[in-house]
Amino acid sequence: MKRRQALTQARDILADNHIDDAFLEGEILLRHVLGIDRARLFSDLDCDISHSHVEELMQLVERRRRGEPSAYITGHREFFGLDFIINHHVLIPRPETELLVEKAIDLCRTRSISTIADIGTGCGAIAVSLAVNLPGLTVYATDVSSPALEIAAQNGAKYGVKDRIILLQGDLLGPLPEPVDMIIANLPYVRKSDLTAGFEPELALNGGENGLDKIKILCRQADERLRKNGSLLLEIGQGQAEAVKIILRRAFPSALIEIDRDLAGIERMISLRLT
Repeated sequence: MKRRQALTQARDILADNHIDDAFLEGEILLRHVLGIDRARLFSDLDCDISHSHVEELMQLVERRRRGEPSAYITGHREFFGLDFIINHHVLIPRPETELLVEKAIDLCRTRSISTIADIGTGCGAIAVSLAVNLPGLTVYATDVSSPALEIAAQNGAKYGVKDRIILLQGDLLGPLPEPVDMIIANLPYVRKSDLTAGFEPELALNGGENGLDKIKILCRQADERLRKNGSLLLEIGQGQAEAVKIILRRAFPSALIEIDRDLAGIERMISLRLT
């Protein structure tokens, strides 16, 4: 079988089963099986592939057809221009979370910031992205999950920043050894009633009855963990902006608070700066 035929077959199966972006997903799975990049795949679509590769591809297509995300199938996900190792112990990084990283980098380049705490780091996507783009930065990365921290450690080592990312196991801000200049967090914010059985860890999604359980706790803890003129950046769910703003205003009456929208126009991030 030719690469072209295998690619068409994979895409057709996924499309027939209503998999979103079947055209791209089929390509991702074939490239993973062959161990090649996009340019090499399309440089010779008429190249023959082995029967064993075809069998492996069809096995992966079946997993995707049954709903397993391709990121878990391949063990990789791109985020902020970097390729991250992931597995079922961590949440799959989302494009909208890049907004947090962009905001943090902008703040770091205009102010004197030397330490950031990434709370609920998961695979380390935020922490590693910040460390790679801000060479003078030290990042504390916390998570309650030991397996998640193991993945974060692998990603830190992959990009040569493990010495500037201090991994700490524990809940929210509890493990931090000192106050920091910035706290950044993509905490669980899905309402419990909206959760459905899936492949991602519920621990990383379940935000309680109204989706704000973890955010409320972190906001209460932040007062003692932020340095003077410190900043807090939070990713939030659709429709949660005003509720989170009220929580922050109660905890920090004189702070500056801003809300940013993602590319879909959804209020996705709320940031606070102490004055």
